[in-house]
Amino acid sequence: MSILIDEKIRVLVQGITGREAALFTKYMLDYSTNVVGGVTPGKGGQTIHGIPVFDCVSDVVKEFGANTSIISVPAAFAKDAALEAIDSNIELIVIFTERIPKKDVVLILDFAEQKGTKVIGPNSLGIISPGKSKVGAIGGPQIETKKSYMIGPVGIASTSGGMTTELANLLTSNEIGQSTCISVGGDPIVGMTFRELLPLFEKDIQTKTIVLFCEPGGTQEEDAARYIIEYSYSKPVIAFIGGRFVDDMPGMRFGHAGVIVQKGKGTAKGKIEAFKRAGILVADTLTQLVDYVKESLS
Repeated sequence: MSILIDEKIRVLVQGITGREAALFTKYMLDYSTNVVGGVTPGKGGQTIHGIPVFDCVSDVVKEFGANTSIISVPAAFAKDAALEAIDSNIELIVIFTERIPKKDVVLILDFAEQKGTKVIGPNSLGIISPGKSKVGAIGGPQIETKKSYMIGPVGIASTSGGMTTELANLLTSNEIGQSTCISVGGDPIVGMTFRELLPLFEKDIQTKTIVLFCEPGGTQEEDAARYIIEYSYSKPVIAFIGGRFVDDMPGMRFGHAGVIVQKGKGTAKGKIEAFKRAGILVADTLTQLVDYVKESLS
């Protein structure tokens, strides 16, 4: 099994005629993802890699029953694209676009909650369930994706798109496969967080252990830790926190827009303490992370 995506999803690409979207559409097709259509207003009738382009999302839903969307449009148009997808009853939206205005993201997430739509991102590289399908640019070209990801029992959720693949590749090189790997997004406000993904991983019979890649800034980790304590989470969770040096640079933004520590909030130290209270193993090195994963699976 897997969470959020599988081989049966029907994907549409909003902004498919853009350079990046056209590129990762090819990546998805090469990985046998069922991409059924694309949307770029005013460019209906074109094709990209053999995929038909439509002017609006509802046309793709009516024609092909699309239920998943990956959005790659300029930040100024991302709100309209997302609201259109939600209004068309798309079940899962992955937002590749980064640095969308916060007020727009809040509107997107509010409407999604009303309609029961799951949102990953903004600033998400995508989702992959090895051997089944992938949504977005995650993993890169086919040859790199197959080298980095393999089918197995470890679920990964990461605030960094690049580190999602790095962690998967590290595990794969140690002959440990993955169930579902998710780039949750690196912007200050995102859709599904670690807290919301944990129960999905817990219900997934394929997932035996969960790995979290974390960064300073925000409260995702603290929220996840509270959830694990409150609900007596049943599966092992292992974390690695990158960018710990940011603790010594308050107010400094490093890397993702969400990686900013202010007035003592969102520090790596605070996240580590919260994780340890919840019984989450926090690896100091990536080698140690692999050791922890092996122990949890044995």
